[in-house]
Amino acid sequence: MDFLLPDRLDEALHAMAAREGTVPVAGGTDVMVRLARGRERPPAAVDLTRIPGLARWERSAGRVRIGATVPYTRIAGELAGPLPGLAVAARTVGSRQIRNRGTVGGALGTASAGGDVHPVLLACDAEVELVSARGTRRVPVREFYTGPGRTVRAPDELVRAVLVPEAEGPQSYAKAGRRGALVVATCSFAVALRPSRGRVGTGIGAAADRPLPACEAERFVAGELAERRLWRSRGPLPDSVLTRFGELAAAAASPADDVRGSSAYRRHAVAVLARRALGWVWDDYRADRTAKEAACA
Repeated sequence: MDFLLPDRLDEALHAMAAREGTVPVAGGTDVMVRLARGRERPPAAVDLTRIPGLARWERSAGRVRIGATVPYTRIAGELAGPLPGLAVAARTVGSRQIRNRGTVGGALGTASAGGDVHPVLLACDAEVELVSARGTRRVPVREFYTGPGRTVRAPDELVRAVLVPEAEGPQSYAKAGRRGALVVATCSFAVALRPSRGRVGTGIGAAADRPLPACEAERFVAGELAERRLWRSRGPLPDSVLTRFGELAAAAASPADDVRGSSAYRRHAVAVLARRALGWVWDDYRADRTAKEAACA
C-alpha cells in the first residue's frame, strides 16, 4: 500500500481519482486501526494533515465552517460559544490523545454509528461539504448517512468541511456507556432548540445501523410547545411531554444486540437520554429569560 502526503488539495483530489479504493486519512484514529488490523487493503492512503485549508474554521452568515482536519480538542476549546452541543460531544470523545488527533471530517468519512459528533450534527441540521476533481457539492447531514459505515460520499470525494448553524438556543448531548470515561457510546442522544423556527432538532447515535434523527419526537414536541405557547411564556415542560418525547425517540431507534448492550437496553436508554436532554435544554432556555429579567431589574 502506498501512503501519500500531499501538500495541496488538488494533489489529494488527483490521488483519490487516480486509483479506485484510495482511502483518505484525517486524524487516523479509526482508519489506521482498521488498516493495522488488516480489515481493509486499499491500494493507497492519502494523508490530509499537510493541507493548510483543511485545518481552519471560520464563522460567516450565522454558520461555522469547520475544516475536515480540525481536531476535537480545538472544537471543544474554541467553539463552545457558537456550537455548544458540538463542543460538549467533542469533549466526550475518547482520551486526550484521541481528541488531539480525531476530527469531525474523519468521523463523517468513516460514519461509525457510535461516533459522538453525529447526533449533534443531525440535531443542528449541519451540511457536509464534499469535494472531488469533478467539483464541490453540499449535502444535508440528514441525507448523508445511508447504512452501516456508508454515506453518499463517492469514492473519489473527500469531506472538505462541515457547516453547522450557530446555536440560537440551548443544546445538549448525552451518552450511555459501560464506564464513565474513555468509552464508546452504547447509545447517545442530542437535542438543539431552534426558537426562531419553533423547532427542536434531535440526533440518535449507536442505536441503529447509522446515526438518525427522531423525526416523530421532533414533530410531537414542536406541536406541544406551540399549542401550549411555551416558546413565549417559557413555562415548565410537563412531565407527560418529556415522557412521550422519550418514548417516540426510543421508537425511532432500531438497535441491535452486541457486547456493549442489548437492543432492549438501548431502547430504554435512548428514552431516558432523550427525556433528560430535552429537560436540560428547556431548563436552560427558561433560565436564560430569568437571567435577562434579573439583569434588567
